[in-house]
Amino acid sequence: MAIQVSPSSIPNSDTVSLTSTLLDRDSYLTGLLNQVTSYQTQGWLQELRQRAANWVRHSTIPSTREEEWRFTDLSSLRQVQFQVETQLRQADISLIQEAANSRLVFVNGVYAPELSAVADLPPGVVVSNLTQLSVGEQERVKQYLAQAEGAQEVFTALNTAGLIDVAVVLVGKNVVVQTPIHLLFVSVVGEVATISQPRCLVVAEGNSQVSLVEEYTNRREKLRAGVPPVEQTSVGAEDAEKQGVYLTNAVTEIWVGENAQVSHTRVEWEGAEAFHIGKTAIAQARDSRYSCNAITFGGKLSRHNLEILQTGEQTETVLNGLTIISGKQVADTHSALALNYPHGTSKQLHKCIVGDRAHAVFNGKVFVPKPAQLTDAAQLNRNLLLSSKARVDTKPQLEITADNVKCAHGATVSQLEDDEIFYLQSRGINQNDARKLLINAFAAEIITQIPIPSLQENLLNTVTNLKSLTND
Repeated sequence: MAIQVSPSSIPNSDTVSLTSTLLDRDSYLTGLLNQVTSYQTQGWLQELRQRAANWVRHSTIPSTREEEWRFTDLSSLRQVQFQVETQLRQADISLIQEAANSRLVFVNGVYAPELSAVADLPPGVVVSNLTQLSVGEQERVKQYLAQAEGAQEVFTALNTAGLIDVAVVLVGKNVVVQTPIHLLFVSVVGEVATISQPRCLVVAEGNSQVSLVEEYTNRREKLRAGVPPVEQTSVGAEDAEKQGVYLTNAVTEIWVGENAQVSHTRVEWEGAEAFHIGKTAIAQARDSRYSCNAITFGGKLSRHNLEILQTGEQTETVLNGLTIISGKQVADTHSALALNYPHGTSKQLHKCIVGDRAHAVFNGKVFVPKPAQLTDAAQLNRNLLLSSKARVDTKPQLEITADNVKCAHGATVSQLEDDEIFYLQSRGINQNDARKLLINAFAAEIITQIPIPSLQENLLNTVTNLKSLTND
């Protein structure tokens, strides 16, 4: 389990001696590493990057022979030669209404100050990119950046090795942030395949509260934040392949202090030919509350690793997920929740809507060791297949050694019921609208949990307008 390994175990040239035969084990991965490390930084950041790079050189791209990746084949990724683009592309955006004055925008991994805006935030809150922080603020970042468990996982280490800038949110003790903070990462597609590696660091200190929206999207020319690419292009979904090939390798670290509360919404609607690999690592201190609403629409192949580590007792964790894919898309969600202390509660519901020949994967793990007595954990994966050729692989898991807990897990796979469609048709609704109504109801249970009305509305409209989901 990735979250059980400490980042202090990442090898570096001063502390670990490895034979030269193990260096650069994967030529493709080495090529990616050389691309992302071609730009140098200074001081502690360069040391951090070098340690991660040393680990990457001893790693390989995961294959289907590995248990954690056996349903997600990365061979199509290996066929593309990606390049880093540091030139800031131009992009027009409109905003999530509630976050108009609290946003950071990165275009192809490069901070876009003219598109970002931070105003009217309470004292004790820092929302900035790494390079614009004061010396004192950078010292605070140094304590947390790349310190989450699982830092040596190959794609996480690759992100750290190429780290140049970071979206940083620091919330001081006893501070309540009423305005949602929007972190927008845009890929503007050009003539060559590009790789960008967004990095987010969120620290909510004791007794604080903050709401975050983390969004990944793309556009060849112009874009509107909070609206999926398929609704932004005049050529329509049938020309989606013209949006180009690119790789987004994203890492987000969230530290939730004692009695702090973080509401986190993550939306991924990459282009139809894009690859997206995301890691979200959360550390929850005593009495803290963390909720995540993870929505996946886009990408030719996408993978989200969601890892939560309980570092104190009596935490509350709520995980809601929704994957909606069609065509030949592959979307993989792996979650791991380590409840190491007593009186922890967690509730997870992940839904997949799969059309055409698409393939969804869900693997959810909940670990409850012996010290975690009186834990209450529930996990459920519900899947809706809209085509006879759609596929889902689901594996909810509980690993419990504590003897006084309340834990449950389960999974369901179903199709639209003919009698439900017939009932709606008997009330004057045509078959296509009946299917759409049932799909919307299935998705709405997750989307309505998002605490930002304008984003919630856009997501519900997106589900309504996805024609590929209403035709078998």
